[in-house]
Amino acid sequence: MIAALAVMMARAQPEVTMNTLAERYVKLVLSMGPHDPDYVDAYYGPARWRSAADSQARSLSQIRHDVDLLLGDLGRTPIVPSDDELPRLRHEYLRQQLEALRARLRMLEGHTLTFDEESRALYDAVAPTHPESYFQDTLAELERVLPGDGSLTSRYGVFRSEFVIPPDRLDRVFTAAITECRQRTLAHVELPANESFTVEYVTDKSWSGYNWYRGDFTSLIQVNTDLPIYIDRAIDLACHEGYPGHHVYNVLLEQHLVRDRGWPEFSVYALFSPQSLIAEGTANYGIDVAFPAGDRSAFERNVLFPAAALDGSRVEEYYAVQSLVTQLDYAGNEAARRYLNGTMDRVSTADWLTRYAMMTPERAEQRVRFFDQYRSYVINYNLGKDLVASFVERRGGRQGANRWDTFLELLASPRLPSGLGQ
Repeated sequence: MIAALAVMMARAQPEVTMNTLAERYVKLVLSMGPHDPDYVDAYYGPARWRSAADSQARSLSQIRHDVDLLLGDLGRTPIVPSDDELPRLRHEYLRQQLEALRARLRMLEGHTLTFDEESRALYDAVAPTHPESYFQDTLAELERVLPGDGSLTSRYGVFRSEFVIPPDRLDRVFTAAITECRQRTLAHVELPANESFTVEYVTDKSWSGYNWYRGDFTSLIQVNTDLPIYIDRAIDLACHEGYPGHHVYNVLLEQHLVRDRGWPEFSVYALFSPQSLIAEGTANYGIDVAFPAGDRSAFERNVLFPAAALDGSRVEEYYAVQSLVTQLDYAGNEAARRYLNGTMDRVSTADWLTRYAMMTPERAEQRVRFFDQYRSYVINYNLGKDLVASFVERRGGRQGANRWDTFLELLASPRLPSGLGQ
């Protein structure tokens, strides 16, 4: 009996130690708030921890000193062998989150990193580099399907203007999209009975949509109405920000890791960290999971296009063009890389985006504002989606229930971007 008790205590001790280290991590992330307003994206742990961080402001050097100490203590904390891989993933996750925090501290202290150095340090990943020639075949195909006078970008702008959601119909279209995304998600995952989110329409932002997770299984989703919102953005935003994207991701982390396992580190979300690549990658891939094959076009033809007073017979035409434009996604990464590395200025970066990413001048300027604020974060959307897709499909989740099961398993785990290849 005594021997059995000793074994149980030996097994429990590392878990207690990990929770102590995790609590120190949470407090360090919260201490970044006064120095970096964007850093703490969400927090729903004890209110006294945040109050203490706000009232006892600490210098960057003090924070860095404690990050170094915590990394050392974490390195000396053993991982208990187990058939459950989550404790091992947790240990690796906490280490990499701390390394990213240390890198962000160096940046705030004035240390300069290249775009790729920054993305590796903060997000545990580096996006591929593509020259202009990489995008030429797609642009040539767009030239063929969008004939006429004027630049290709202006012709695309004219074409797409016929698919704008009228402002007075935006809420009904977005509500219909959310309802469908939620129903499709609930068919595969049981969410807490009190989970919910509210939607606000805002202006003067560098992003098109944002999920602010509030804890207790609730979110605030904001949709930016500065620029025209096209019909495809309804499902994109409803899935990405809501179901099965950011809202579901945070709900599952709170439910399974914070409440069920008692892991405090997941009560805080450090924006400039590897967690963001997983969050953005799963949110983008979640669109395809919720709407496989022809499901999306059928739903939009029958529901969303009529709700927006658009011609549903043009769904296939619209998405044939959009599928080509999607192939230009990595042009945005190239623009950010060159801009942040100092090889292109603000004007030439916006011009690059209009030329190679098919953005209107207004949207290109908004995107440069995003680069100013969030820097190499842009890789998390497209590279994140590609890495998540590869992970899910390599594990047999190419379609149906297997796809959902593997996807949801990833959502509720502390897996790192570098671990998606395993």
